[in-house]
Amino acid sequence: MKSPGKRFERPLIRGFLHEPEGAPRGAIVLFHGAGGNCEGKLLVAAAAAFCKAGFLAFRGDLPFRQEGKSPPRNSEKDRDGIRGAAEELRALAPGARLYLSGQSYGGRQCTMLAAEDSSVADGLMLLSYPLHPPGNPQKPRTEHFPSLRTTALFVHGMRDPFGTIEELQAALPLIPARTTLIPVKSAGHSLPESIAPSLPEWLSDAMKF
Repeated sequence: MKSPGKRFERPLIRGFLHEPEGAPRGAIVLFHGAGGNCEGKLLVAAAAAFCKAGFLAFRGDLPFRQEGKSPPRNSEKDRDGIRGAAEELRALAPGARLYLSGQSYGGRQCTMLAAEDSSVADGLMLLSYPLHPPGNPQKPRTEHFPSLRTTALFVHGMRDPFGTIEELQAALPLIPARTTLIPVKSAGHSLPESIAPSLPEWLSDAMKF
């Protein structure tokens, strides 16, 4: 089955571009988790939903997936890929607000990049942020949160073993920027594609535009 969207490739960037009718009202890049790729059902549905809502959307494979490797401990190359995709969308949709989004590992890399450079995006949408390894809340992945000054929307399953809703609520005050948390009932770490049509509205409400 042919993937929706137009194939788009640049150095460190590989994926599909979803172009709306008319001038984009916004732009968003979407990346997968450690075990997935840009063909994941939620990413495909989310890109289509944002495109329908007037966004220029790119769903991409992170550099580690392009190389057929496991996620590295030092993820600078993956963050370079996210930055590159963001710059490409800035050029394709000049003047439009740009958002970084990712599932799990992809979302964590988006937050780390934004913490390093707040100018890279106007907002974040994190799908199933991996707050800590399953069963190991003593190792929170929040060390960069105090440096994160980008408005962020967290969409999180109420049965996610990578962090409970209560744990995430306790961690979000570490972020000096405005944050919004939307719990998804009966969902674990893999969020259902049925939430995709709601994502543009949730993001719009969280970003107040």
